[in-house]
Amino acid sequence: MSKPNKAFTLIEAVIVITVIGILAAIAIPRLQTDTTQEAADQILSDIRYTQHLALTDDVTNPYNSNWQRAFWSMRFTGCDGKTNWFYIIGSDKSYEGNIDVDTEAAIDPLSGKPMRGDCISGNDGTKSSKIFITDKFGISNVTFTGSCKNAQHIGFDHLGRLHQSFTASASPNYASALHTSCIITFTHPNGNFSINIEPETGYASLMGQENQ
Repeated sequence: MSKPNKAFTLIEAVIVITVIGILAAIAIPRLQTDTTQEAADQILSDIRYTQHLALTDDVTNPYNSNWQRAFWSMRFTGCDGKTNWFYIIGSDKSYEGNIDVDTEAAIDPLSGKPMRGDCISGNDGTKSSKIFITDKFGISNVTFTGSCKNAQHIGFDHLGRLHQSFTASASPNYASALHTSCIITFTHPNGNFSINIEPETGYASLMGQENQ
């Protein structure tokens, strides 16, 4: 005698579909939140990396009055009408106002590629892919407020102190040092987040998560 075929009843199928729907409703917002947190964690880490480079590479040069231009910096650029964003980390040691991709850009410790993009070639695989924050995370805008209002870059001196508007400096007087916090806000499709950078210590933290 043949065995009866085993199959789900209609009620069992409905229960399974309901459970899957509940799990999806829980998981999808969490995945979206994780994407926002991943973006915040990466950018925060790279701000701290920029300060680390400044602390370990003293660019002070008593023989050239333009030396403050070489502060290790993180520069944010928006292409395509400021909707496609990436950042650059480097030190302008030639004092020309630009970060050379081969000799002046920081190297991504993970990929070994320069952290220096541009609006022409973009994310073509020759640079660190992590710096292209619109491509990677969907970030659509970067806004500076606080002491660095309307800027698009920050830098650090050899003591780790925060600076802005030093890229055209012709006088080594530390006049570009900031004395109140700089706040950088990132527009993300799943919720904006802001990073606060303290002036004297250069300590960077995610607003709302200052103890991390």
